[in-house]
Amino acid sequence: MVDGQKFGVAGVDFAWGPAEISGNAVRDLAALCKREMPNWDEWGRMTAAYEGKTGPDYDQLIDEVAAACSKDDPLTLTRLFAKDDLAVPHHMIG
Repeated sequence: MVDGQKFGVAGVDFAWGPAEISGNAVRDLAALCKREMPNWDEWGRMTAAYEGKTGPDYDQLIDEVAAACSKDDPLTLTRLFAKDDLAVPHHMIG
């Protein structure tokens, strides 16, 4: 098993660990659905994840996102990206 605390953004104290990994998975999903977002943007439950306020249900959702991102299955990507916890809010789309 890999220690999630070893992953993050060099030069900052807050963007490390499992929450950063899950945030990047959601941003990867957005990019694969043609909504590439900056590394510092947060939406859905990302903020709660960074605050340690998510649980096993969110972990399971992120596992689903990671699995979908690793496959060439646009329908699954689109279905996931439509979920409220994962879709980029309209106010963030420029």
